[in-house]
Amino acid sequence: MSACGPGRCLDHGGELAPDSLGAWRSAGFGVCLFAWRGRAWQPSRVPGEPAPDDAAGLRAANARLRAVIEAQHAEIEVLRAAQEAGAEVIRRLELRLAEVERRLAMDSSNSGTPTSKEGIAAGEQRKARQRSERERSKDRKRGGQPGHQGKGLRRDPDPGERKTAEPPAECRSCRASLAGAAGAEPRWAQVIDIEILLPGLACGGCGAVTHAPPPPGLHAGSVAYGPVLNAAAVLLSCCGNVPAERAAQLIGMLTGEAVSAGWVDKAVARMSGRLRAGGFDEAMAAALAAEDVLAADETPVNVLDKTPLPAPAADDASEADPEEKDGKKAAAGAPHVLVVTTPDARLRLLLALASRRKAAVGGAIPAAFTGRLMTDGYAGYQHLLDRIAGIQQCCQHVIRRCRAVEGLGPGTLQSWAGDIIAILAQAHRAVEDARARGDTILDPKLLAELRERYDTAVRSGIIHNRLRDWAPGNHPGYALGCWLRDYKEQVFLFTRDFAVDWTNNVSERGAKAAKRHQAVSGYWHSLATLARWCRIRSYLDSAAAHGTTALHAIRGALTGNPWLPPLPEIA
Repeated sequence: MSACGPGRCLDHGGELAPDSLGAWRSAGFGVCLFAWRGRAWQPSRVPGEPAPDDAAGLRAANARLRAVIEAQHAEIEVLRAAQEAGAEVIRRLELRLAEVERRLAMDSSNSGTPTSKEGIAAGEQRKARQRSERERSKDRKRGGQPGHQGKGLRRDPDPGERKTAEPPAECRSCRASLAGAAGAEPRWAQVIDIEILLPGLACGGCGAVTHAPPPPGLHAGSVAYGPVLNAAAVLLSCCGNVPAERAAQLIGMLTGEAVSAGWVDKAVARMSGRLRAGGFDEAMAAALAAEDVLAADETPVNVLDKTPLPAPAADDASEADPEEKDGKKAAAGAPHVLVVTTPDARLRLLLALASRRKAAVGGAIPAAFTGRLMTDGYAGYQHLLDRIAGIQQCCQHVIRRCRAVEGLGPGTLQSWAGDIIAILAQAHRAVEDARARGDTILDPKLLAELRERYDTAVRSGIIHNRLRDWAPGNHPGYALGCWLRDYKEQVFLFTRDFAVDWTNNVSERGAKAAKRHQAVSGYWHSLATLARWCRIRSYLDSAAAHGTTALHAIRGALTGNPWLPPLPEIA
């Protein structure tokens, strides 16, 4: 170190001169060179910064640097919070977009959307999918199967009038004259209001004149429309879905009789009153209560006068209402039409409900009914299990929900929903094959296998969607999986009881009448007009299922002799 010379080494505050290289060759060269090389790479001092030996300046510089770093940290936290908020907004928007896409993809195959609300392309896609999913037996021919009851016109053995056509003049084969030809077995072909005098007699004793009573529905000394015009008014209003004003116009155009809209409305009210007085409501309730299996469905309708009806008392105060939330009573709700029908549609009862609360729905089911009920998943029917044998959930509704979930993805993650569809379809085919063989129960081994596959698919759906985000509420896959787990026995009831069908389509077809009437007429004025429409429609549909034409059914009701369903035999 001393060989460097004073003022010549960086360690001593000086700079090395070219002539001092000789001194580097002294004994202290290695130490001085090491010290010099260790300091030579340091950058030059920044103007205004304190010197390395200025402790106070260094502390001030460090304080300024710490302030800058803390400010940067605060800015980073603000940016990070903004980034997280933006990511949360994006996540919520993605969830909302998924929900919107799910709703836009809903059609009659994966939801309760009626086919009338679909476009032409949706209908074609649905038909193509049904063709691809349908499995036809190789030995099954197209068209009606043996034993199928046809719907063609039948020959009337006792027609009201017979006419004889002119005999043919020439042969259809050789064109020769048929004059004087012998007769052969003939063929046949069929082609498918009134003033009444009331005679009077004078009594020989008192001289009082007695006239014959008028037919039912008519009044002596007044003009009244006959049963044909009354039937036209009832059919146009209740089955043709035509408003009263338009019905009056159509009757005038067809018959030349200028009737008013008020008369059309009175004709419908008169028909409903005659049915009520004739005991039709009681007879239908008794006939339905005697059935082993019934199907029920409900549909909302538009009613102008929504005056709430007195709410029926709850049967069990401890039972929770499915429409109650947080212990608060829900509003009365929209009016509904409830359809209660037999599986073969022999009897169909339509009822007007002020709401779809469980008390209203349960009260509409015949109180004496103790059989099995086919429904569409509405929880309001569950409280009936304390008085009926069981409930069959509509598998067609389940399949539509599974299709909606299967299309959510991502990828094939929701394939478990497709497995549920395949399991239910296989169970249905197995039941149909067992019926064809004359069996009354399904093979226990096959049923156990189907139920095990069902449980596996449901567990997969619950596990994969338990924590999956969705807005709002739970993911549809998780909700469907939990529902399938909780209502498993009601889904598989048709595999244990062959009298129960696996779908509730029969009651849905009955509900279409109310939807179609509302689509054309728009609404009902009050619950009273809705109730009379339901009564007349129930009467005409059930009578037609028993072979009674609408004209004969209406004529019988107006004359005080309505058609009534066959009452059950009393043991």
